[in-house]
Amino acid sequence: MFSMTGYGKGEYKEGGIELTVEIKTVNNRYLDVSVKGAKVFAAYEEALRAQIREKLTRGHADVYINYVDKRERAKTLYVDEGAARSWYGAAQRLKALFPAIPDDFTLTALLRCGDVARPEEAQGADEALFSALRTALSAALDSLNAMRAREGEKLAADMLSRMDTVEKLVADISGRAPLVAQNYRDRLAERMKEVLAGVEFDEARLLTEVAVFADRSNIDEELTRLRSHISQFRAICAEERVGRKLDFLVQEFNREANTICSKSNDIAVTNSGLALKNEIEKIREQVQNVE
Repeated sequence: MFSMTGYGKGEYKEGGIELTVEIKTVNNRYLDVSVKGAKVFAAYEEALRAQIREKLTRGHADVYINYVDKRERAKTLYVDEGAARSWYGAAQRLKALFPAIPDDFTLTALLRCGDVARPEEAQGADEALFSALRTALSAALDSLNAMRAREGEKLAADMLSRMDTVEKLVADISGRAPLVAQNYRDRLAERMKEVLAGVEFDEARLLTEVAVFADRSNIDEELTRLRSHISQFRAICAEERVGRKLDFLVQEFNREANTICSKSNDIAVTNSGLALKNEIEKIREQVQNVE
């Protein structure tokens, strides 16, 4: 089991390339990846996302890339001819407006204009830099998943502990449920005796009323399904990617607990049912953290 919250870091330092990848993840219903890094890696962003999807299936992931390239490589400049013509044209117009001012506009001055010439980065990262990035990203993902696995163990232990409480509450309700109809019969018979004040009443009618009540308040099916859900929950917790399964199963727990509370005509069953709902809600909150 993996938590959706974690942090991982990977580094690469070889051949003049120093590159660091950091990943922070938080809860999210689907996998959402945000890559923050230099423009030289823009062409490889989809490849990075594919590599991340191999290790993550849910959650929001922020990926931070920092690098220093100390390799000896020929520097190239990109010359924007359109920008150069614009600057030159502006200089010629100013010269015409102010002929008395000495003209010192030279090629050197033109190169100083910020958008005329700039370092060539449009080609993006080369194969060595991209390979370094993949290596650092892989290390960051492994570090992230190690942390998420540790958090997942804690989540599993907490949820299984709460599931023990759920099982005990279901057992309490199961033990009380058979007495509900009998208690209703006794209360109804006592009430009829008080109202009729010694007059004989129809025992058959009483039994019919009790039978209708017993059928209406019967929760055997709900209890059977809850026991099945408890067994499934424990089995699922032994798997890795379980968030969606547990999310669906907790909804089923809630459905059965709501039905028990709505059918209950007994204070003890109602109290246990409310405690059951409370425990299920705590489990649901933890499930939201599970991948």
